[in-house]
Amino acid sequence: MDAKRFSHAHALLHWYDQHRRTLPWRSAPGETPDPYRVWLSEVMLQQTTVAAVTPRFAAWVARWPSFADLARAEDADVMAAWAGLGYYARARNLVACAKVVMAEHGGAFPRTEATLRTLPGLGAYTAAAVAAIAFGERAVVVDANVERVVARLVAISVPLPAARKAIRAAADTITPDVRAGDFAQAMMDLGSSLCTVRAPKCLLCPLREGCEGFAGGAPETLPVKAKKAAKPQRFGTIFWLQRGDDVLLVTRPDTGLLGGMRALPTGVWGDAPPGLADAPAQADWRLLDATVAHGFTHFDLQLGLAIATIDAHHPRIDGQWWPVADLHNAGLPTVFAKAASKIRSLS
Repeated sequence: MDAKRFSHAHALLHWYDQHRRTLPWRSAPGETPDPYRVWLSEVMLQQTTVAAVTPRFAAWVARWPSFADLARAEDADVMAAWAGLGYYARARNLVACAKVVMAEHGGAFPRTEATLRTLPGLGAYTAAAVAAIAFGERAVVVDANVERVVARLVAISVPLPAARKAIRAAADTITPDVRAGDFAQAMMDLGSSLCTVRAPKCLLCPLREGCEGFAGGAPETLPVKAKKAAKPQRFGTIFWLQRGDDVLLVTRPDTGLLGGMRALPTGVWGDAPPGLADAPAQADWRLLDATVAHGFTHFDLQLGLAIATIDAHHPRIDGQWWPVADLHNAGLPTVFAKAASKIRSLS
């Protein structure tokens, strides 16, 4: 590492020692990090804010405090506990990974980035983060915050995502051989607190003196983001079928969007409103004069809302009858929880 890059790492670690965030998954200075908690937090924090993750992390580790506990967990319980965090494949991969750790690694996470990459759900970022933070291995950790800091530090003006190769190479040059985990967390904290997307607080930044983006006068313009393409619009109908004080829930197929989750019945999501097509049972269905909108990564969804009631003598229907008063404990994904709330407010 040359003198300039060394000074970046030294200045950042000095700042981190004074300003590090206190987070429930982060070990205190001098404490040995818990690999399970590091891994769990990194998976939870993908595409999810610290504020949203903090209470969910606490509830999770209280219920499943170790790899062994999670490996024994029921899939339905795990998916319900994950409800609302989105990107549900992450929850399935957590269980799969815990089982592999128990079966093939004696209940302990492997230490190296390369071996971590072989575990279910651990891509390049997560493997690097666990190797660095949990085990102190030198690894180049680049999340969205680090990406922004590095793009400004060395003034990379190539638009994303094409810039990512250059950003990672630049991050590699400033990553120290010692305290790699603290360095990675320091970069994340810097991006979260000072080197923010809008109005970065450059006058407080420990890297200001060597920052090419600051020297250029417009660090907030970096990294350059390619214009997003408009997301396609899809339509569907959610069916609320009530029997007495219970509502019908189904379990979505294991593969596909929201796989394995409890949900209200819904038909195919397509290019036009489907009306009452694919209703879960013969009943006197009524479409409400209301819809629910929800955005997924690759498309926007607008859902019509249909309601009906049946009595106890109705022919058997596949699914699970769930008490309406206890629906908040069903672990419904956000889109279905929104629909349930809307239906109950209008019924």
